[in-house]
Amino acid sequence: MDQRDTEPNTPVKTAQTTFRIVETLKSLDGATVTELAAELDLPKSSAHNYLQTLEHEGYVVNSNGTYEVGLRFLDLGGYARARERLYRVAIPELKRTADSTGEFANLLVEENGLGVFIARERGESAVNLDSYTGQSVHLHTTALGKTVLAYLPRDRVEAIIDRHGLPAMTDRTITDRVELFEELDSIRQREYAYDREERIKGLNCVAVPVLNDDDIAGALSVSGPVSRMDKGRIDDDILPELRRAANIIELNRAYS
Repeated sequence: MDQRDTEPNTPVKTAQTTFRIVETLKSLDGATVTELAAELDLPKSSAHNYLQTLEHEGYVVNSNGTYEVGLRFLDLGGYARARERLYRVAIPELKRTADSTGEFANLLVEENGLGVFIARERGESAVNLDSYTGQSVHLHTTALGKTVLAYLPRDRVEAIIDRHGLPAMTDRTITDRVELFEELDSIRQREYAYDREERIKGLNCVAVPVLNDDDIAGALSVSGPVSRMDKGRIDDDILPELRRAANIIELNRAYS
């Protein structure tokens, strides 16, 4: 089992609480001290002390009594992304793919058992989506994530499922472990994955792997409305474009 899927031997409770507070502020899109304390079952005095400390350090801002995640996290996220070699070499091809297809082109990597969008480029016809750079998603809910899972060792995938489960995002999300592994076998054989409204209703997506030798480095996708992402267009236009882009990214990553 990957060490990232195991609990720490001696967890630091205050650190865990701090991160729970930050994640809760994000999920609630801001909260008062009372709301946060109720959500996390904390004494109001403790919630207030945590929030004041985070505000003093610049990680939280207080807007008329409502605490929100601060932009200092953007600095950390930008730094982490800039260190990712795949991101640096992929951006030009991601932009070309978005321009060529007119849709959203996306780059995702796996970290701690979740998929993280490290780059997204918008084509001129792309629809508005809930996704954003830095967002984490369950891997089984997207074409990108299923592509990554398909190229990971079986025991690693099992550990990810044990840790994060297989929650449903729509009525089309795969939530059965056996069904998921059958899907992953098919993806590995054909070397691409579909997402047919499995995370967002009305949205289809197709993804291909970006490999580092035989290991998965990430996945590249194009996503768009069902009305434009039919099988004919995907097979004839989008998949060839994605494969071209992935090939160039792999070469540039290997030899840059």
